[in-house]
Amino acid sequence: MIMIRIFQYMILLLTTFAILFPIGIVIFAAFKSDNEFLSTSTFTAPDNFFNFGNFVSAYVEGNMSLAFLNIFYIIILAIVGNVLIGTMVAFALGRFEFKMKKVILAAYALAAIVPTITTQVATFQVIKFIGLTNTHYAAVLIFLSTDLIQIYIYLQFVKNIPKELDESAYLEGASLVRIYRSIIFPLLAPATATVIIIKVISIYNDVFIPYLYMSKTNLIVVSTALMRFQGDNSSAYNTLSAAVLLILVPTVILYLFLQRYIFAGIVNGAVK
Repeated sequence: MIMIRIFQYMILLLTTFAILFPIGIVIFAAFKSDNEFLSTSTFTAPDNFFNFGNFVSAYVEGNMSLAFLNIFYIIILAIVGNVLIGTMVAFALGRFEFKMKKVILAAYALAAIVPTITTQVATFQVIKFIGLTNTHYAAVLIFLSTDLIQIYIYLQFVKNIPKELDESAYLEGASLVRIYRSIIFPLLAPATATVIIIKVISIYNDVFIPYLYMSKTNLIVVSTALMRFQGDNSSAYNTLSAAVLLILVPTVILYLFLQRYIFAGIVNGAVK
């Protein structure tokens, strides 16, 4: 038993090291001056951890204020629409029986299996046809899609809500819209918190969609802003590292404070 416990701790230590090692390299590089970065080893700690010049340069050169503004605008619109669509779909699939119910669930599962990259040619043609290329709304429309994990999280919570609440409200004369708005949606708050966190991190970290559909310089987001620090012949890796840390701060804070909602929502949704 002792040897097994030692082996388990060794695996945990190696895993922790593998995760933190790249982050440590980025932190070291972010606090080094240009001369120090070129003259010292990658694994050497910086002389001064209070050298914030790279962070100032990264914020100004990367136009981070605009990048944060654009990504937050996209996130707000996409999340609001995503939550409304997801809760409505879960309400319909979790409360009613109809012929196409299994087909719809199968369609969501199939969409999750098919790699997103394989459908981008058709998606790009659709976005271009409706005139949304090089606008915020191209990304918003794509991120509005309700994924399979979200559906199952919401479905599990809907099934845990007693149907007697619906029946009582219906007998009192409430319509289906009123039942959804006054009963189902408020009781889905824990699931909604989980979905929002997962979706926000996914949208925030995505680089492919903004790069493909929002190529104008005034439409940069935090992920595409990193490309400003890399050229064809050289790259300012210390400034780039500082930019990476700046971008990581919001997601790390969000995750640390709200991780319990993520785990709770995924575990409840996994029962299905």
